[in-house]
Amino acid sequence: MVLGTTSGAGKSWLTTALCRHYARMGLKVAPFKAQNMSNNARVVDGGEIGSAQYFQALAAQAEPEVRMNPLLLKPEADTRSQVVLMGQVNEALSSMPWRGRSLHVWPQIAAALDALREENDVVVIEGAGSPAEINLHASDIVNMRVARHAQARCLLVTDIDRGGAFAHLYGTWALLPAEERALIHGFVLNKFRGDASLLAPAPQMLQDLTGVPTVATLPMWWQHGLPEEDGVFDDRTRASGAVGKTVTVIAYPRISNLDEFQPLKNVPGVRLVWARTPADCAGADWLVLPGSKATAADLAWLRAQGLDRAVAAHAAQGGAVLGVCGGLQMLGEALIDTHGIDGNAPGLGLLPLVTQFDLQKTVRHTHTAFGALHGAWAALSGVAAAGYEIHHGQTAQHPAMAAGGDVAREVLPGLGWQNAAGNVLGVYLHGLFEDPRVLHALFGATAPTLETVFNGLADFIETHFEPGVLDQLIAP
Repeated sequence: MVLGTTSGAGKSWLTTALCRHYARMGLKVAPFKAQNMSNNARVVDGGEIGSAQYFQALAAQAEPEVRMNPLLLKPEADTRSQVVLMGQVNEALSSMPWRGRSLHVWPQIAAALDALREENDVVVIEGAGSPAEINLHASDIVNMRVARHAQARCLLVTDIDRGGAFAHLYGTWALLPAEERALIHGFVLNKFRGDASLLAPAPQMLQDLTGVPTVATLPMWWQHGLPEEDGVFDDRTRASGAVGKTVTVIAYPRISNLDEFQPLKNVPGVRLVWARTPADCAGADWLVLPGSKATAADLAWLRAQGLDRAVAAHAAQGGAVLGVCGGLQMLGEALIDTHGIDGNAPGLGLLPLVTQFDLQKTVRHTHTAFGALHGAWAALSGVAAAGYEIHHGQTAQHPAMAAGGDVAREVLPGLGWQNAAGNVLGVYLHGLFEDPRVLHALFGATAPTLETVFNGLADFIETHFEPGVLDQLIAP
């Protein structure tokens, strides 16, 4: 099990790396995270799970499934989340006070974990946040309760780049009860920059205090190739090679599925920028409105920041605009919600479409092909594409505007529309930039494959962990 002293310490990518390492040994491997709080989700058989567990399953060379992330919390506001249990939205749990959920969900979490342990040689478990949040310990269902249940051998990873790493490690260990401390088998220093020999004598001093060795010092690695977990993304803007196109993604508070833009970081000549203000949009070739878990609320935020005017100005000047899922809905004329799912709101009016929110949630894999496009998106004409849908809204042409001649061109059957000028495109299909056919059509290039990324992660930890540690973690 991989635990962290904080969120963002490196649990997700290290879990992914371990999954690939053990799979390369010829073992049958599965990932597991009891509860994930994230608006980044993927479609699997039986519903949806957190994106991190989806990628971990692929790294483990296993079929992603709902047991790998039995509980997914999708934040809709600071004090409210949609609860997805075993892949399906559970309205009763969503309306229940969060401290009361543990009793109801633990049996299914434990059963999922036990089944995976029975069916696999190795299960690599990811914790959440910190296991030493003493205000949460009594209702814990994702950290040490899971570790105790499985008697997992735990690694505790910390982000040394933040400073205070040894205090984080010692403090986390010290706050755990003795039976849980005994499960910590190694400390991992992540994101180290400089000469590792200068760390001495701190690792030995820490081992003298705790009995736990420091088993790896992992160098800072900016571009390991995995998308950022949750909403904690890297704000640095980079390009692979000389910049030929700047893709600016609006980063609203409830952005969802931001991981689908990861491949753009590795396309030669493309610079990816996250925008929270109109100034961040300066110099953009494309403006992208991504998915949202709270479309009406994020649209209100976008207007409060003045980003609506920035998007409108960019479009008026002929600049390319792309809306994905919630972003597509925002580009239309109106959001209509008669069921209290998301909220009513006027849209940005860049596409003559209306979205109505349904009680039934669409969650599915989709294989389709673009029809004829023109203008900024003409390169996609006839291109086959595969991705996934996760949305409550259903979108259609605005009847009154269609009667007046303002018609959106349907370019993906029931899933995508383009304006008459050709520069504004809205689609429901997530994962476009993960499809090599789409990347090649738009940029004439491809990004590294996931297999390359997973093997690179495994190579990295095999190089930097102390010899024999990875074998000891799974020894009988």
